[in-house]
Amino acid sequence: MTNAVSLGHKALKWALCHGISTGVGPISGARAAALMRLQDAAKEANMLRTFIIALTLAVTTPAFALVPINEEPVIHDKLLQGFIGDAIADNCPTIEARTLRALGELNNLRDYALEQGYKSNVVREFVTSKTEKAKFKAEAAEWLKAKGAEPGNPDAFCKIGEEEIAKESLVGYLLRSKK
Repeated sequence: MTNAVSLGHKALKWALCHGISTGVGPISGARAAALMRLQDAAKEANMLRTFIIALTLAVTTPAFALVPINEEPVIHDKLLQGFIGDAIADNCPTIEARTLRALGELNNLRDYALEQGYKSNVVREFVTSKTEKAKFKAEAAEWLKAKGAEPGNPDAFCKIGEEEIAKESLVGYLLRSKK
């Protein structure tokens, strides 16, 4: 028996035959080695093509599923709590912000956004946007007003701040009582 090659659809196919082939004679050692290298190259090209397609799908799929960063629930809720804590610290003389904790939470939030598929420039633009800051400050003021705190009433801000610290909420985690 000798190795013979037959040309199939878009690929080389190897077959064993008894010296009878379809127009291709017995293959010599050098020719067989060359054809085997071609076959290996074809397999590698096919595997590479499959890998590239899979990688392309994996990279582009999250981009289709992303909501605008200002509508992403986890990001929105954590930033809102940070703005609430900031408003409490600004309006209550006995409570101060834990700046390093706030920066740590902001870094964690940035990492979360990047893991979700947002680009670093999108995250940076969102965090530094004056428009977004104004929206969050207004929403924080609304939340605090619903809890009974209004500008000019530091006792109400202090009460809410102490409650949040006692509850160990994210707002409370970002604050320190000076009492």
